[in-house]
Amino acid sequence: MNNSITDVPGVLVGHATDLDALTGCTVVLVEGGAVAGVDQRGGAPGTRETDALHPMHLVDKAHAVLLAGGSAFGLDAAGGVMRFLENKGVGFDTGFGRVPIVPAAVLFDLGIGKANVRPNAEMGYQACKNASKLPAAEGNVGAGTGASVGKIFGMRQAMKSGVGTASIDLGGGLVIGAIIATNAFGDVIDPQTGKIIAGARTIDKSAQSPFLDTLETMKSLFGKTVLHFSSQHNTVIGVVATNAKLNKEEANKVAQMAHNGLARAIRPAHTMFDGDTLFALATGKKKADVNLIGAYAAECVAKAILRSVQLASPVAGLPAAKDD
Repeated sequence: MNNSITDVPGVLVGHATDLDALTGCTVVLVEGGAVAGVDQRGGAPGTRETDALHPMHLVDKAHAVLLAGGSAFGLDAAGGVMRFLENKGVGFDTGFGRVPIVPAAVLFDLGIGKANVRPNAEMGYQACKNASKLPAAEGNVGAGTGASVGKIFGMRQAMKSGVGTASIDLGGGLVIGAIIATNAFGDVIDPQTGKIIAGARTIDKSAQSPFLDTLETMKSLFGKTVLHFSSQHNTVIGVVATNAKLNKEEANKVAQMAHNGLARAIRPAHTMFDGDTLFALATGKKKADVNLIGAYAAECVAKAILRSVQLASPVAGLPAAKDD
């Protein structure tokens, strides 16, 4: 176990990163196909192929999931993932050709780096070429390259975040893992201590804490006033994966339960300023109770979110948790 989503058999991860433009994309590849589900909680999503993953729809397996920066422009990168898989003969068999099923979600990172450079099909293809079973790189890479958190007062008082991953051995060969790109409106909290790890920073040098505490600030008179003008440039996106045998309804339930981890580690979560979206992938090898998988999916998500800020590096004037 490497504390990475790639600990799940059949799951590969690849990043494509543009450190100049401060954007990128991350692909989770399951070339053999995985039963897939999705749960979208935030009020400002940017997604592709999510309807196909819901129950009562024909397709029940995905072959990859794309996470990207670039706001809605970044969805273009999914075309490169499809091309990569098509070249390998991977996809849903239509009788006339195989169509790769590649759900995708994007986050808003246009406010950092170069707004006119976004993940495209070439970057999506490159992320696939970089995919491997090695522990997934974390921090300022892939979809998390331009990610930030704590934006109630905009980028000036925000902090750098990135991509994080985690896995848990559930025994008997059963594994659950998650990879998250954290670009939240709120603060990232350590669920064990309640302490803010990264978030909106105070400019009051005499303050006891370097953090404003977004939740507390929101109920203040000033917070209520500024909230109407707060950053709408957020979204937490990610994937949980397991080698459990789940059907489509169960995979969607796991995606739903995984959001509990997001809510534990980010305060506040699922706001109208966020497009929080989590996918679930089940490679279908090990029998397991969906309640067990969903409960530990939430644990993995919370751990991955913490790592996404702990391993991020300062850039473009944004400090990072590792500075402390």
